[in-house]
Amino acid sequence: MAKKVFVSGCYDMLHSGHVAFFEEAAQLGDLYVGIGSDKTIFELKARKTINSDAERLYMVKSLKTVKDAWINRGSGLLDFLEEIKHLRPDIFFVNADGHTLAKENLCNELGIEYVVSKRIPHGNLPPRSTTALRQECNIPYRIDLAGGWLDQPYVSKHAGGSVLTICIEPDYEFNDRSGMSTSSRKKAIELWQSDVPEGDKEKLARMLFCFENPPGTKYVSGSQDSLGITVPGLNNLYYEGDFWPSKIQSVLDDDILDWIEQRLWMIPLYPRHKDYDVLADTHITPQNVQELSDATKACWDALLAKDAVAVGKAMTQSFDAQITMFPNMISEDILSQIESYKSRVLGWKISGAGGGGYMIFFSEEPLENAIQIRIRRQ
Repeated sequence: MAKKVFVSGCYDMLHSGHVAFFEEAAQLGDLYVGIGSDKTIFELKARKTINSDAERLYMVKSLKTVKDAWINRGSGLLDFLEEIKHLRPDIFFVNADGHTLAKENLCNELGIEYVVSKRIPHGNLPPRSTTALRQECNIPYRIDLAGGWLDQPYVSKHAGGSVLTICIEPDYEFNDRSGMSTSSRKKAIELWQSDVPEGDKEKLARMLFCFENPPGTKYVSGSQDSLGITVPGLNNLYYEGDFWPSKIQSVLDDDILDWIEQRLWMIPLYPRHKDYDVLADTHITPQNVQELSDATKACWDALLAKDAVAVGKAMTQSFDAQITMFPNMISEDILSQIESYKSRVLGWKISGAGGGGYMIFFSEEPLENAIQIRIRRQ
């Protein structure tokens, strides 16, 4: 008997990349496809699908490589849990950007082989992704490498310090509420639709910051979000008790940016738990803030010197300083991810407090099943 191979995903705007993925999976046995419901996709991506789940199911079932397909009945990243237990496949096949430790652990528990796709396009066809085809916009995301929270005056009033950001090309449709400025990016889309306009990037960032935080806003989104989206390259944003940085240093040197890109690896995290409050039980003291500031300064110096060991150490020290002040940033899921990788990497942090974002590792050695980013240069 042929082995049972299971895949699960959205499969909206069906394209050659999806078909090649199914063909690659079907080489291992009979292919069964679980499709995310409209409700689940909206909860995860904060947007509606182009095609309804009924239409997506019809198209996927029509493919000759697919033995059977259905709409998953669960929710979240493991919306297929009921179906996979019923099907009992031999192999669970995923894309690198769909890999999570939760999926891998589930397969280990159920005795299912876990295989990650090599994403091989068919013949001479170009690689395809739904994100590229949707062309919602080319507005970037951003990652803060160190110093996050120092853009909040209630933190930086205790000690001045930097937030280090990189501006990220939207090659992936990163999870909503993933700690990559997704809320600011939505406001940027309202303002500019397709891309950040030409012009003074700091002035554009001020425009976006004011648009997102009109007078009377209770919880002000930090300005590192708007600056991280609009200002390309690697940025050092220095805060001294105000919402806007007193000094901005930007690096657009290809040699440094290439070096960073080659060493950053991202693993998706499981969504944060319900009733999550990152601001509960905080311990914001002058000493704790100073430790965060010192770690960020060390990270900046190490990045400019391209000292990988020092970057990893400082990144981790910055993360440790953050969770000392905001202990609810981490969860058992996150600690489990760190523990499984810490012996293989130089440093780590997270995007998305409490989950829902990505584990970000700094490593000179490739990390299996991880995704990498491109930094915007202009």
